Amino acid sequence: QVQLVESGGGLVQDGGSLRLSCAASIRTFSTWAMGWFRQAPGKEREFVARISRSGGSAYYADSVKGRFTISRDNAKNTVYLQMNSLKSEDTAVYYCAAQSTPVLIDADYWGQGTQVTVSS
Repeated sequence: QVQLVESGGGLVQDGGSLRLSCAASIRTFSTWAMGWFRQAPGKEREFVARISRSGGSAYYADSVKGRFTISRDNAKNTVYLQMNSLKSEDTAVYYCAAQSTPVLIDADYWGQGTQVTVSS
């Protein structure tokens, strides 16, 4: 059974930074594509970032490009999302996602989510 556990969310002021972590209980973690999505109140879940199995390729939503960085440590079965220059519109529940394919298109598994709140 695959489990994804996010951590690192919290309350931060406008312009601040946070780093989210997602620990995955996947035996062959390095063969899974990983990513982050978010859902703001009253809105649908949206794509934030994804990273290839090796970590060599990443792709971002336009709304976070240049401010967020996704990375992974395959030795620790963990994926990260470094969020800088946070804005109030980044406030959402952030979800980790995993798919057993080279590129994350539609997640096979989701984490429980971690709340990020940016105060202006």
